[in-house]
Amino acid sequence: MYQRTDSALLAAVTFAISYLPWLLGGPVLAALADRLPRHRVLIASDVARAVLVAVMALPGVPLGVLLVLLLVVSMCAPPFEAARSALMADVLEGDRYAVATSVTGITQQLAQLLGYLLGGTLLVALSASTALLADAATFVVSAAWLAAGLQRRPAPARPETSGEARSLWKDTADGLRFVAGTARLRAIVGVTWTAALFSNAPEGIAAPLSVEVLGTTAATGLLLAANPAGATLGGVLVGRFCPPALRDRLLPPLVVLSVAALLLAGLVPVLLGPGDPAFAVVLSLLFLAGIGSACSIPLNVAFVQAVPAAYRGRAFGVAVAGLSGVQGLGAVLAGLAAEQLLPSRVVALCGALGLVAVIGPLVALVRTAPVEEGDLGHVVAEAPAEGRSGA
Repeated sequence: MYQRTDSALLAAVTFAISYLPWLLGGPVLAALADRLPRHRVLIASDVARAVLVAVMALPGVPLGVLLVLLLVVSMCAPPFEAARSALMADVLEGDRYAVATSVTGITQQLAQLLGYLLGGTLLVALSASTALLADAATFVVSAAWLAAGLQRRPAPARPETSGEARSLWKDTADGLRFVAGTARLRAIVGVTWTAALFSNAPEGIAAPLSVEVLGTTAATGLLLAANPAGATLGGVLVGRFCPPALRDRLLPPLVVLSVAALLLAGLVPVLLGPGDPAFAVVLSLLFLAGIGSACSIPLNVAFVQAVPAAYRGRAFGVAVAGLSGVQGLGAVLAGLAAEQLLPSRVVALCGALGLVAVIGPLVALVRTAPVEEGDLGHVVAEAPAEGRSGA
């Protein structure tokens, strides 16, 4: 997009569109994970995606229909991810959940990279229809694997005692109220959303940043890959090799690192000028920012600990929908700023503003920490009465 239009804003908007499905339907569709048996939600989501992608592979499907089908396929992600996250918390306890979160993040990063490579290979060697059929087959395999391997569990126990019928919209509203009415959850999502708003924003202007530093867009892929690569390494170190108490102590420094490294990366082209040395330093600092994003592991654990099982699907939907919204917004705002400022200055600005903005949520997170690890009594007690009786 940047090569065609020479517009940092349009390039950022194109990048931000990928977050649209979660923002549009995340909280509502994620509520299905609290209404239905979670294994059924997982399997049904994969089956639906397999059918939809197979239809996309049919010859002669109009472009408009393909785009609509792609959007519907993307809308299957919220119920699947909400059910997966909630089910992981049901099955795994204590430090096993933190390790599983780390492994899941690493697996997703590697699977995404492998998917890009295989998809491109299939497009070159065969055809788009064949590549789509192969994609549909992966959903079939996933659904069959889940059906064979998951233990059948009933839907989450619901607190209602009145027996009244509950609509999906009412459950969604209760999930929003629960998250907004619980001080601990407000602090967790505040840190998560604030850090993501500023730390992911430079991804939307990777192409113009590459042009500024190296004079070409050829290095855009490397700039985009630096943060996920750092996140992968950080996930291994924090999730696998750090005990729970150390992870909690590392949380504030990791959050600060995720934005402070951006401030330094934005200053490098000013100090060193364009060229290979500056690019190498910028790439290294973006990698460090990715390591800082491993703060998501202790944040995820704290979030799960603060949410009763019956609310996990909806709470997860609210958290990820907001996360997607701020990530998309950050990319668009960065692109808008890059229309007037050098991309490197926008990156530095993201880091500086992020450092200031994250202080308040971090203080709130520390103040709302449970007295004892795993003691959820006072956290659950903070939930609003209406949310407890209606979810």
